[in-house]
Amino acid sequence: MIPVTGYSGRKVAVLGLGRSGLATAAALVAGGAEPLLWDDSPEAREKAEAAGFACVDLTRQSALEGVAALITSPGIPHLYPKPNKVIARAMELGIPVDNDIGLFFRSFGSRDWDDFETPPKVICVTGSNGKSTTTALIHHILQVAGRPTQMAGNIGKGVLSIDPPQDGEVVVLELSSYQTELARALTPDVAVFTNLSPDHLDRHDGMGGYFAAKRRLFVEGGPDRAVIGVDELEGRFMAGQLSMAPEDDRVIRISSGQKLEGFGWSVFARKGFLAEWRRGKQMASIDLRAVAGLPGAHNHQNACAAYAAGRAVGIAPKMIEGAFHSFAGLPHRSQLVGERNGVKFVNDSKATNVDSAAKALQAFQNIRWIVGGMGKEGGLTGLEPHLGSVRKAYLIGHSARDFAVQIGDLPQEICETMERAVARAAAEAEPGDVVLLAPAAASFDQYANFEKRGEDFVARVKALL
Repeated sequence: MIPVTGYSGRKVAVLGLGRSGLATAAALVAGGAEPLLWDDSPEAREKAEAAGFACVDLTRQSALEGVAALITSPGIPHLYPKPNKVIARAMELGIPVDNDIGLFFRSFGSRDWDDFETPPKVICVTGSNGKSTTTALIHHILQVAGRPTQMAGNIGKGVLSIDPPQDGEVVVLELSSYQTELARALTPDVAVFTNLSPDHLDRHDGMGGYFAAKRRLFVEGGPDRAVIGVDELEGRFMAGQLSMAPEDDRVIRISSGQKLEGFGWSVFARKGFLAEWRRGKQMASIDLRAVAGLPGAHNHQNACAAYAAGRAVGIAPKMIEGAFHSFAGLPHRSQLVGERNGVKFVNDSKATNVDSAAKALQAFQNIRWIVGGMGKEGGLTGLEPHLGSVRKAYLIGHSARDFAVQIGDLPQEICETMERAVARAAAEAEPGDVVLLAPAAASFDQYANFEKRGEDFVARVKALL
């Protein structure tokens, strides 16, 4: 645990009692603070009270009197589309509003570091797609290289639940826009921006607000090294803002598909090969085509980001290449579930938006596509250029009929449930086909989250196999 500093002997309100909220409360106690907890869910409050914490109804007008700060969970809106009433009240009273990420960065360092030969470092990963895979891959590279490392944030533990770092340790954090937007302290040593595509637009009042939330990690965080995906305009803009000139190697530009040779430091993948260029010279090359855990151009972009982050903390290219080959991938992200009679079954339940679904569709040929769920704004708009490899679509969930209209003449069948979709796709698949779950939609119409949706797909496939 990382004890929270700066609030000893003071009251700190904690709003939202999920994983991060309870971890925050424990870290506040460890730092000498008195946390006052609240969640609208009676079950969440009961769980907190069973753990020994005091719950106080923060919705009462006078509940925030004498409170030094309000710490809120990432999922609770603080600005758009409308602030939570407790947060709105805190802002009226001038009470600082923060989250666990801000507390982590203000509390991470300690006097123990005076005895360390190498101070611990923090690598933060953000972006629209590929964050989890990139974070896990960086963590894996560090493990293979023998560096002490922990992984936290949106993947693994909550940030305040990690152990105090060892000498030379590297902590790898996956951070969402919800987390970077509100954190009052952001001081990563290395920050990674994978890419940007429309998502969470209601929460950020449009693409400008969404990009601004991601950008805070770099502009306000001031990392020693910034790894920036430049395949979109926003990435190119931010790379230009952060660098003094094209040859400034504090910014490592990355790309999947573009050749980047005119910069101080760049890493790019083309035709299945990763290349590192620095100061006009090629430093390394890796054949990604045989890396089973990183299929497709989108995973090659993840590989470039993780490679660049590894190099930024001193890992050798050959060590990184070996780590690529031993990386098994993550569940629900281009996860090969199994194969029968020449037909592969792939779970990409994490493809919850059009952009991530497009990347999954580009990674395979002869696709039997399971698609649908709770459609997002725009539906499947933008996917038309990526449907050439789809042999047939099997539509599920709330938006099945709307999606059926949007994909037009593409062979299709409305299945509604995962059970029927898997059964029908498996029955019709031929050798060389890939049965791919890439929903391009949220899961909340039928499942608690994308993990549960992916687990249902995996269970039904394994029953067939």
